[in-house]
Amino acid sequence: MSLDPAVVVLVAITLFAATVNGALGYGFSSLTVPVAVLFYANRVLNPALVLVELVVNTYSLFINRGGVPRVWRRTLPILIGLVPGVLLGSFALSTLNGSSIKLITYVVLLPLILVQAAGLRRYIQAEKAVGLPLGAGIGVLYSVTTISGPPLALMLNNQGFVRQDFRASLALVRIAESGLTAITYAVLGLYTLQTGSMIAIIAPSVIVGVPLGVFLIRRMLAETFRRMCMSFDAWVVGFGLSRTLMDLGIASDPAGYIVLALAGAIDLTLLARFFRKQRRGEAVLQPAIAAH
Repeated sequence: MSLDPAVVVLVAITLFAATVNGALGYGFSSLTVPVAVLFYANRVLNPALVLVELVVNTYSLFINRGGVPRVWRRTLPILIGLVPGVLLGSFALSTLNGSSIKLITYVVLLPLILVQAAGLRRYIQAEKAVGLPLGAGIGVLYSVTTISGPPLALMLNNQGFVRQDFRASLALVRIAESGLTAITYAVLGLYTLQTGSMIAIIAPSVIVGVPLGVFLIRRMLAETFRRMCMSFDAWVVGFGLSRTLMDLGIASDPAGYIVLALAGAIDLTLLARFFRKQRRGEAVLQPAIAAH
């Protein structure tokens, strides 16, 4: 009996994404969706991913619960903003065609990944004022694509959250968005028998991948691991955007691959800069260690 290539790809990408999520606290959807939407429509994929993420986010909140008392007030404006965003995005998912959603997914995601890879940061003084529109935007993005990690991680890193507080704040937002989106999907009747079938395919990858990621991150540099995952994501999203532009007739084949080439060139430049900085940091650190 031959295996469906789409199922094989879905198992492989969700295993990789779950490992990344276990290591970093985010990344499951932002790695899964760009690959999976090449084989499945968002309207089919999203309901299953949201239910799986609800479980993953609950686990993440539990293991990072120590940071919740320190971050919940700072996170509250984002949580309030999520409500209208999720409602609007869920309605859009139920009405837009699959190609439009796919295009939106890639167009929004690619610049966010590259900005995060560039390490651009500028502290925002009016954090509460920014939190409401940010939450609304994340709510729309998550309910349409199940992706929110890149903009959320960009904001929290920018505001200087330390590791446990970063993970706790991330978990609070993620469990709120996945829970609210799951309820909204149910009201809109987006769950089908296919949802259960997809969960059965994805769940084993999550059960294996999340603890594997927790194990691996203790044995390697978290920033290097995070940066390599972003590089993978940039290439996948660049490819997906190129294919979608060609499928919609916006760009011809092979001219559409200019987007992939541009995304790859930017990523390779940023990746080279990242490793140069790492080497310079190690070169400074070694004499300091030797002096002691």
